[in-house]
Amino acid sequence: MAGRLTIVCLALLLAVPQSGAKNKKKPTLPDYVLKAQTVAVVIRPDAGEPLTNPLANRTAQDNVKDAMTKWGRFQLVTDAQFADLIVAVRKGHTSGPTIGNSPADDQPVLYPPSGGEVPGAGQQGRSPNPGLGRPGDRGPHIGNEMGPSEDSFEVYMGGVDDPLDAPPIWRYVAKDALNSPQVTAVEQFRNAINESEQRRQQKP
Repeated sequence: MAGRLTIVCLALLLAVPQSGAKNKKKPTLPDYVLKAQTVAVVIRPDAGEPLTNPLANRTAQDNVKDAMTKWGRFQLVTDAQFADLIVAVRKGHTSGPTIGNSPADDQPVLYPPSGGEVPGAGQQGRSPNPGLGRPGDRGPHIGNEMGPSEDSFEVYMGGVDDPLDAPPIWRYVAKDALNSPQVTAVEQFRNAINESEQRRQQKP
């Protein structure tokens, strides 16, 4: 009986450190994310639009922008070349016919005027961000995308070539995660930043 009791006590003692180690392994966001000031919210270039909702990705992008603006931590920028972080969104949908390279996903960009002209008087055009835009010689086309039904919210490092070719720094995938007014993906990213800052403050 004593031997059996000893084994049980040892098992309980070993279980405590393992539980604590699991909590310590929660990922901490890198310093450049916590110090970032500017963010560009883009639609993933490979995201298709379902024929039943051709504005799905654009609406998701607007929802994320609104939620990020209300959060107030970051300044939103239009040109991803000047962003510390890039958030790429994709609206999930059931499999079926989709529109690839949809013109609905293109948004006008104001290029800054030269020669001391009035600010905001620049010309409009498609975003020239390298690694983010679609090939210039491809127009809209119908496909049959077999993508996930969940929404995706991915964070990438800005200021590098072809940023979306690298693995995301942080990712959240869930059903209706990009829907307003809650925009769960932004809330989860906000929680991740708060938890990372708290863990760094607790370090000796």
